[in-house]
Amino acid sequence: MVKKTVQGLLVVFVATSLFAAAGAAEVPKPSFDATKFSQEPTACDVLAAHPDDPNRVAPGRERTEIAKDYAGAIAACEAAVARDPGNPRLRYQLARVLGYSGQGKLAMPHRGQAIAGRYPQALFVNGFLYLTGQNENPKDVCKAGELMRESAIEGRLAGLLGFPRYAMQGTFAGCAVKQDRAELLAFLDAARHQVAGDFYRTMLVDLLREDLLASKTIR
Repeated sequence: MVKKTVQGLLVVFVATSLFAAAGAAEVPKPSFDATKFSQEPTACDVLAAHPDDPNRVAPGRERTEIAKDYAGAIAACEAAVARDPGNPRLRYQLARVLGYSGQGKLAMPHRGQAIAGRYPQALFVNGFLYLTGQNENPKDVCKAGELMRESAIEGRLAGLLGFPRYAMQGTFAGCAVKQDRAELLAFLDAARHQVAGDFYRTMLVDLLREDLLASKTIR
């Protein structure tokens, strides 16, 4: 009985060690530093911040709320960008309201500025737009993969979960974007750390991790 118990503990220990080793990877360090930009809430932040944006400086508004006064939100964000053109948060928010209002082409330069500033929310959202071709954004699956991976590197939860999921689905097959199993596992580990204490989201991360470990398409 004792022998079987010891053997069982050894199996658990080895399995746990392998599981941990499988997730070991050197992920590039995040480079975005929100403190380099003004954190003073503007009217643009109040009217156009995204509720899920971890770097927002105001509570955020859903699209249905913004839709009640697109003109007001656009004017506020244009004024804020004019005063602080190098702030990628404001660029992202201006692009957001322009896109929602059906002016995707006008949003493109601001999307580009937010991406260039490595704003985490913009990296993922614009990756999704490149994936779907929404808001008059050109469709480019490989560009989508690059931006989603960059959002994961910057620690954006949507990227930490979304990029591994799309990679497992083969969405980025044939693209040059890195899709390394160890790095993807590291992204999921980072996501699990972020959602610790949330039962449902923790279960989601664990299910994605199990799928990734069993995947035959990701090396």
